[in-house]
Parts: sequence; C-alpha cells; structure tokens
Amino acid sequence: MEYHQGMILIGKYLHDPFQAFEDAWVAACKVEGSTVMVPADYVFFVGPISFSGPYCQPDIVFQLDGTIMAPTDHRTWGKGLLQWIQFTKLIGVTIRGSGIIDGRGSVWWQDSSFDEPIDDEMKLIIPMNKTRDEAKPTPVGSNLEGKIPSIKPTALRFYGSFNVTVTGITIQNSPQCHLKFDNCVGVLVHDISVSSPGNSPNTDGIHLQNSKDVLIHSTSLSCGDDCVSIQTGCSNIYIHNVNCWPGHGISIGSLGKDNTKACVSNITVRDVTMHNTMNGVRIKTWQGGSGSVQNVLFSNIQMSEVQLPIVIDQFYCDKAKCSNQTSGVAQSGIDYEKIRGTYTVKPVHFACSDNQPCRDVTLTTIELKPLQERYHLHDPFCWQTFGELKTPTSPPIGCLQIGKPSSNRVQYEENDSR
Repeated sequence: MEYHQGMILIGKYLHDPFQAFEDAWVAACKVEGSTVMVPADYVFFVGPISFSGPYCQPDIVFQLDGTIMAPTDHRTWGKGLLQWIQFTKLIGVTIRGSGIIDGRGSVWWQDSSFDEPIDDEMKLIIPMNKTRDEAKPTPVGSNLEGKIPSIKPTALRFYGSFNVTVTGITIQNSPQCHLKFDNCVGVLVHDISVSSPGNSPNTDGIHLQNSKDVLIHSTSLSCGDDCVSIQTGCSNIYIHNVNCWPGHGISIGSLGKDNTKACVSNITVRDVTMHNTMNGVRIKTWQGGSGSVQNVLFSNIQMSEVQLPIVIDQFYCDKAKCSNQTSGVAQSGIDYEKIRGTYTVKPVHFACSDNQPCRDVTLTTIELKPLQERYHLHDPFCWQTFGELKTPTSPPIGCLQIGKPSSNRVQYEENDSR
C-alpha cells in the first residue's frame, strides 16, 4: 500500500490483497475526500470484505481500474454469505473507474462443487504484462473440492449509506444479485455495465430495497433475472436510458410475501430498450400482503421479442402452489405511455385481486405487435383492472374496465387493522 496526499494505492505485488484492501480502507477512513486506487491491468483475488463506517470521513472515492475476482474455494464462504463486497454506513461514497468486479458465479449456478480453488500459496496478483484473459489463478498444491453453500452472495452491496455514486465499472457473473442498495438515501448509478448469462438464476442486475431518491441512467444490464428490481420501502426512483437484455425486465416486486406490508411510490421508468426478455415492465405482488404501489409511470419503452411486455400480477407465486387469500397490495395510479415493439406470448397481462382491484390504470399510445404469426399468441388479459384508455391501442385492450371499482369492494389501507 502506498499513500500520497489522500490517495492510497493498493500494492501491486502484495501476497495478501485482502489485507492490502483492509489497510487501505483504514487509512482512507481517516481523511475526508480520500481516494483508494485499484490500479489497472492487475487482477486481485479478494475474499468477502466489508468497507464500513460509520466513523469514516465523508466523500471517499474507490477508484477501481483493475479487476477484483471472487474466490471459489468453499472454505472462504463457509455456509454462505449474503454479500461479497459491502460498503456500509457511509456518507458520500463513490465507486468509479473502468475496472471489473467478477463474481465468478458459474460454479454457484451449476449447483456443483467449486472449481478453481484458491490456495493460500496461490499467485494472487497478476503482473502488468499479463492480459486479463491470461490472468487465471494457478493453484499450488492439491485441488480442493467442497459443497456450494445454499446462500449465494450478492457481488456488491451498499447498506445504510447516504449519497452513493457508482459509475463506469463493470460487474459480471455474480453468484446472485449484482448490485444492491438497501436502506440508502440518495443513490446515483450511471454508465455501468452488468453482465451475466440469461440462464444464470436469480442474478438481478440492480436491486433496490428500502431506499429512496435513486437515479439510474445510461446503463446496460444483461442478467438472468430482473434487470432492475424495486422492492418494498422504495420511493422517488427515476430510471431512464437503460438497455435491458436478456433478463426478466424491470420489476416492482415481488411485494407482500408471507402476509407482509409493502409500500412503493413515485417510480418513473422511461426511455428504456428491452430485447429478448421474459417480461417488459412488471408489478408483482403476493396474495395475503398489504400496503400499496402508487404513482408509477412507464414511458417510452421499446420492446423487441419480449414475451410479456406489460404485466400486473397480484397472484405472484414462485412455488408449485400458493393458497388463495383475500387481502393484497393495493395498486393505483399506474400509467403506461408509448410502449412499442414486438412480443412473443401476450401483449398485456393484468391480473388483479377481486378484493383489491387495480385502480387508475391508464394506457396511452400502446403499439405492440406479435413477432411472428407462427407463435402461439394470446389476447390481452385483464381481471379486476380499472382505468382509462387515453388513445386507441394496438392490439385493442378492450378488457380494461373504464372508470373506478365500486367503493365497497376496495379494502382501503387506512382500514387495515394489521
């Protein structure tokens, strides 16, 4: 580790990069506006690590220009961890650069024994004259095998932090979610890339939970699950100029699992392209939940070869069977405008609750065409969905019920005794 006027450079030839990262962080915490520099053209193998406050000085910059790779030795993970790299309880923290965070998740996705074990005597830093393609670990001694932990880690997580910025970097092949923000206020994500195969399970691109005042833009998200997942406790979320492919689209939810209360409000998703995704823009909630989703705008979304472009599903279930329950997370003020492109299964699927109908759903300039007539296509579907068609739609969405449901059928949140 080298230290020069608030810049801490991670050592290039250290035997233990984990300790180097920890030492650099301790030094950076003492200086407001300091920078931790991870140099380009080097690969650092680092185990699970937390860069923690709350006693750090504000406005620390983590300049990532090299590559950080996750270990695949089962001993490193024990029975499993929720995250690999974590930043917690910080103010004004920034991660920026042209570097890569590589979770090496294929061993987790395949549900088999770990490969490429990392031994303590392995060469841990790749010299600058090695390319990233050549920078593969070379174990010393016998190969090690072990069972994959049942808990798969998120690659990069921010918790309990204010004014967080992530820009420029690539996050790839995470065992589970790539980038997560939990209990954060003031988040800016732009010009990053997320990349994992379309068949990698539960590899959400960006996951938001209990966070507010979030701006995500100019970003490419390729993953095996939701490109962006917006969970309970989120408000004032603005997403624009995002490319999503492949994956499951941009989702609010799932919400209300195990009869919990979930509240999401003031969500804007606009100027987005989606190609070959399972869903386009989706809201998914469980039966038995409570709370609300309100004031949501999906605008100027370009779909290409999307199975289900527009979805509200108040009967979400990821198990073989779920029991029927009367209560649900209320949905109101959901606006769709300028949703265009091609679909392969069904253009619109609105499945709302008998006891908690969807209210104030508006559709404007919806132009969705089947990719090819040879596909087994379905007509738009609506159940207990009320709102307004502000323009003619293609295909016609005649199943939307114009107006509002009768007031005696709606369980208003203020009457909920739970």
